[in-house]
Amino acid sequence: MSKRKLPLHVAFIMDGNGRWAKRRGLPRVKGHVEGVKSVERVIDFAKKVGIPYLTFYAFSTENWKRPKEEVQFLMELLREYLKEKLPIFLRDDIRVSFVGRRDRIPRETIEWMEKVERETAKCSSIWVFVAVDYGGRDEIVRGINKILKEGLKKVDENTFRSFLDFPPEVPDPDLLIRTAGERRISNFLLWYLAYTELYFTDTLWPDFDEREFEKALEDYAKRVRKFGGLPPDEEENS
Repeated sequence: MSKRKLPLHVAFIMDGNGRWAKRRGLPRVKGHVEGVKSVERVIDFAKKVGIPYLTFYAFSTENWKRPKEEVQFLMELLREYLKEKLPIFLRDDIRVSFVGRRDRIPRETIEWMEKVERETAKCSSIWVFVAVDYGGRDEIVRGINKILKEGLKKVDENTFRSFLDFPPEVPDPDLLIRTAGERRISNFLLWYLAYTELYFTDTLWPDFDEREFEKALEDYAKRVRKFGGLPPDEEENS
């Protein structure tokens, strides 16, 4: 496990909760509840193998279009989950941060998000990001508006990134995993995915477990990342 190439940062588009519930004759919200369990399994496994950064796409800027009852449930589920799990985050040395907009999320949910961020800020075994009311285009536009507010006339890539949601010290995702058979990035992490390896699986998110994560990591380990250059063996012979 320790000898193979592992990603530093893995991002997840957690798709298929509703389909998982529908196939079992359950309300869609039950799929979201089961999906939370998959998040916990993934975090535990990442800690075990030594992956230091994870990002989960929990709620997009477009998800506000969903039925009001489902949106309300998701916000309440996040709040109650944070209340319940904060002691576990602290016990297990898990740092949790959030990316995305914060002006449309219910006040009580925001309060718990900020509380978790404050209290886990010194945890260091793994850093977990949760994208809530997040959209890649929205993040870039918000970043541009911050730059304009600062009165800057010219920026380079590093300066621009400092105005985005992720702290500058967090590396771009090495691997993006999307579940449930969809093969698109759905406005997720647009700035950061320039050279990210993409992995798609038909497995529904509530069924995504350690074995499925292992498959994705094995696939990643076989890939040669060139970042626009040549593979090492070709460089030697050029």
